[in-house]
Amino acid sequence: MTNKTLNIIPTFKENVDSFVGKVSKTLNLSEDVMFHIRSTHSVLQVNFGIKIKGKIENFTGWRAVHSEHRLPSKGGIRFSNDVNQDETEALAALMTYKCAVADIPFGGSKGGLKIDPKQYTIDELRTITKTYAEQIIKKGFLSPATNVPAPDIGTSEREMVWIMDAYKNLHPEDINYLACVTGKPIDYGGIRGRSEATGRGVEECIREYFRHPELLKKSNLKTKLSDNRIVIQGFGKVGCSLALQLFERDQAKIIAIGEYNGYLYNEKGIDIIKLNEYFKKTRSFNNFDGATFNTKPKEVLTLDCDILIPAAMESVINRDNVNDIKTTLIFEAANGPVTYNADEILFKKGIDVLPDIYVNCGGVVVSYFEWIKNISHIRFGRLQRRYEENKMDDLIAVIETMTGKSVNAKYKTNIIHGAQEIDLVHSGLEDVMRETFKNILEVKNKFQDQSFRTAAYSIALGKLNKHHSDMGITTIV
Repeated sequence: MTNKTLNIIPTFKENVDSFVGKVSKTLNLSEDVMFHIRSTHSVLQVNFGIKIKGKIENFTGWRAVHSEHRLPSKGGIRFSNDVNQDETEALAALMTYKCAVADIPFGGSKGGLKIDPKQYTIDELRTITKTYAEQIIKKGFLSPATNVPAPDIGTSEREMVWIMDAYKNLHPEDINYLACVTGKPIDYGGIRGRSEATGRGVEECIREYFRHPELLKKSNLKTKLSDNRIVIQGFGKVGCSLALQLFERDQAKIIAIGEYNGYLYNEKGIDIIKLNEYFKKTRSFNNFDGATFNTKPKEVLTLDCDILIPAAMESVINRDNVNDIKTTLIFEAANGPVTYNADEILFKKGIDVLPDIYVNCGGVVVSYFEWIKNISHIRFGRLQRRYEENKMDDLIAVIETMTGKSVNAKYKTNIIHGAQEIDLVHSGLEDVMRETFKNILEVKNKFQDQSFRTAAYSIALGKLNKHHSDMGITTIV
């Protein structure tokens, strides 16, 4: 008997599978094909004990591989007390679909350790992290060729270096050891632009939406992004970088930002640069003088706005609050923030939802660039930068000679500037986000009366089905 039969709130994995099941009917995919695509390939649970302050503490972690149709499988590692197997499998599945829709040649994976990292010293956390890494490495769930983690909630560049070191110690013969994780510091093989990649990717998605007048007209949005009221739920890695990108690059009016203990509100817009500086010092929104602080965090999702961006945890928009949502457009910067039932209601209300498997794929896009950099053992831009600058310098010299006029120094500097790693990363990320949006919109218009989510999943499932069919694993009945 399923949770649906018992009228119990669906789990994260069940919500993801419900989205997939709905789209499979649209594509007329057979049940055996869909069972194969939905199924998690393998799940490893590890349990280990570490003596801390004279007492043995036991830890439980997981690494799930949803798909190995392309290698390596890719997905972050999350440290949180809320980590469990269902969440890990759901996130692994989302990564499979995310990579497929964005045309990134990875399978989907995810890992997690049930722990509150704030309760441990750096030395203790290093030991815990390395022990967890050793456990999954020895079982074949981490390597540059088959399974590559990245940071997630509760982890950062620091943990990735520790994991990389654990892999290098176990496999000193592997010259590609840097590629066993992504999201590393620059000094350890990381790539510029990775830390803000997910947030910037969301911003590129929003920008692309505003390049389509027909969508703005349907949604009754103002044609300039800066004239619309934006609410962001979450000020972590994704929410913070997104807010900064929107504020600095687009002069966006962000009227509210939520955190776990409350939210800030200012109808005229919040100065995100000042807020970021304040938050870094205090780790709190309380007493920030640029907005009013409200201690009811859930209310931020139901504020009247033009664009709502959930950028924190899964299932925050559900059947309990969906009818209170007062927005025109939702961008899922978090993984699974809208449940299946809530999504159905939002669609009937005419609220466009840009799905997580597209909106927040910027992180894996730039992780792909980092992995390529590590495998190729060369920094992006190293071969062509000076060549480009010298050619453009010669061209400007010819123009100045022919015209008898000097090119403005500011323009000359911009024209001559050769592409550096960060330029290429930003260019590649923008290209993926824009082209993927166009593909999704094309499929959406083809199906008619279908959501952006249905269109995105249709692309992902179509690619997965074709791969399995071509490989002789599955066929359409």
